[in-house]
Parts: sequence; C-alpha cells; structure tokens
Amino acid sequence: MNCFEIKDLHLYYGAFHALKNVSLDIAAKNITAFIGPSGCGKSTFLKTLNRMNDLVEGCVIKGSVQLDGEDIYGGIDLSRLRRRVGMVFQKPNPFPMSVYDNIAFGPRTHGVRKRYELDAIVEGALKDAAIWDEVKDRLKSPALGLSGGQQQRLCIARALAVAPEVLLLDEPTSALDPISTGKIEELLLALRDKYSIIIVTHNMQQAARISDTTVFFLLGEIIEYGETETLFARPANKRTEAYITGRFG
Repeated sequence: MNCFEIKDLHLYYGAFHALKNVSLDIAAKNITAFIGPSGCGKSTFLKTLNRMNDLVEGCVIKGSVQLDGEDIYGGIDLSRLRRRVGMVFQKPNPFPMSVYDNIAFGPRTHGVRKRYELDAIVEGALKDAAIWDEVKDRLKSPALGLSGGQQQRLCIARALAVAPEVLLLDEPTSALDPISTGKIEELLLALRDKYSIIIVTHNMQQAARISDTTVFFLLGEIIEYGETETLFARPANKRTEAYITGRFG
C-alpha cells in the first residue's frame, strides 16, 4: 500500500528546472530515505509533499502528487493537508512558549478546547516521541530551555499531536550530537508501525541504519530507488555506486 503516488512531477523556480520528471510510489507505514549531494532536489521534493513550496515566489509545479488517491495540488484544503502530512525541519524550532503549549498548539488550532482532551493529547504525543519521562515535570517550563536533542523530539511530538498519516523530516539530526542522533533514530524506528515516515538525510549510514527504502537524487532527477539493503549492497546505476562509495558528493 502506498501513501504517496507521484507521477511526471516537474518543479521550476522561475527559469530554474529544480525537479525533472519525478515519478515515485512511496510506501505507507515505512521509512523512506532521500539521499544525494547538496542541491540535488531532495529537500525541494520533500516540501512538495505538503505544499511548502507554495510559499516560494515564482515556483511552478507540473505533474501529479496523490496522497491516498487524492491530488494534493487539486482542491484539497491546505490546513487539512498539513494536518495529515506533518513536517519536522533541520534545526529544532520550538515555539517560544511552554512545553505543554507547544504540543497543544496544533490541536487547539483544530478546535480541541477541553483541558482533559488536551492533557491526553499532550501526554500521548510526548510518549510517542519518547520524551515524556524527561519533560513530564516541566510541562509549564519554556520549551527553549530544553537541550537541542530534546527540542527536536519535542518538535516531532508537536507534529504527532494532530495525528498525521505521514511525517516528513528534513535532515532532522544534522544539528545534533551523536547521542541525540541515536535517540531520534530509535524513535523513528519505533514510530514506523504507526506512521509513514519520509526523511531527507545527508548521512548515508543513517539511511542504511533506519530506512526500508532509499531514493537517490542527482541534479533534480531520481537516479535509482529500491530496498535500502539492495541499493547499498548492489546499486544498479554506476552513479549511485559512485555516490555511496564516496567518489563524489
């Protein structure tokens, strides 16, 4: 079963052709990793999956992106799309408010007002993000007082609080130390059964450790994709082999 089906996708920033003829099925309840050198289009593609590129002036998108059979560039409500497809960015970006209010922000936006409902959502999201035990006694404290790794798990909890189907992560551990990185990786592996997870990573070892499927981008095109184990052990394309063996990128 697929969560996304992308067909003949082209993306332009003005005259620059950033994504070229991208066609890809992304499996549900799976971890899919996007790898490739800087500027190859992997983050740009990730942002097309919840229409973050709509915010970029001069961006033109052609082709089809379907989420569970629904064209997200058709008449879909944007707030509903972003509720279904959550996003976590490269640098932790908690809101300048308490830990509790960070997690409750999304549910409140979608109409949840009762305290006991919010309490249950906050606790559930923090537990899902494997940070409840670290913050349960400081829910009223500023989120900005947490460590970098804790802030990133808080941002994941914030995304989970609105019960998304898909979680997009754009290099979520690149600003973190190895211990925090390990905790995020363990967390993503634990979440795989509940959510469809798509991660952009510059760290090929990370892709090999946690993903089920890997997609290799180069110059705005998909060069190769398949089961992670197979792609790393027996790449079918010489450019993939050159990249994963460190000969460029």
